[in-house]
Amino acid sequence: MTSLSGALEDTTAEEGLERDHLIRYARHLSLAEIGLEGQVRLGAARVLVVGAGGLGSPVALYLAAAGVGTIGLIDADVVDMTNLQRQIVHGTGSLGSSKVASAAARLRDLNPEVRVVEISQRLNRHNALELLRGWHLIVDGSDNFPTRYLINDAAVMLKTPVVYEAI
Repeated sequence: MTSLSGALEDTTAEEGLERDHLIRYARHLSLAEIGLEGQVRLGAARVLVVGAGGLGSPVALYLAAAGVGTIGLIDADVVDMTNLQRQIVHGTGSLGSSKVASAAARLRDLNPEVRVVEISQRLNRHNALELLRGWHLIVDGSDNFPTRYLINDAAVMLKTPVVYEAI
C-alpha cells in the first residue's frame, strides 16, 4: 500500500486533482481494510438509495462523503417543514423543492467528485425493474412495507444486494 505522504510527495502541479483526491480520502487510504485499492473501488461503485427522507438522508450523505462514484436517489416527494428536524440532507432553503433535487444539490456540494442520478418518481411495480437495474447495491430507505417488499422482489430478480434501513 502506498503511504499518503509518499503519494503526496510524488504528485506534480499537473496532478492537483489527484492530490486533492488523496487529501480528501486520507483517512480511508490509511486504513488497511480500504487503502488505495478500496478507495478506487468505492469511486467505481454505483449505489441506489430509495427514499431521500429520514432514512435515506444520512446514508446518502455518508456515501457521498466516502467517495462512492455514482449515487442514485429515488423519491417522489417534496421537502416540507415537518421534514427538516429528521431529514438532515435538506435545509430550509429547499422547502417546496423536490427531495431528490434538494438531496442531490447537497451531495454535490459535499463532494463534487460524486455523480448523482436524480429519479423524482415513485417506485412501483411498473418501473421497479427498470429503475433498480444496473446498480451494484440498493439501499432501502423507504418507510412502508409495500415498497420494501417491491424492492426485495426486484432485487432478487436482478441479483442485486439490498441493505435495509428501518426504524
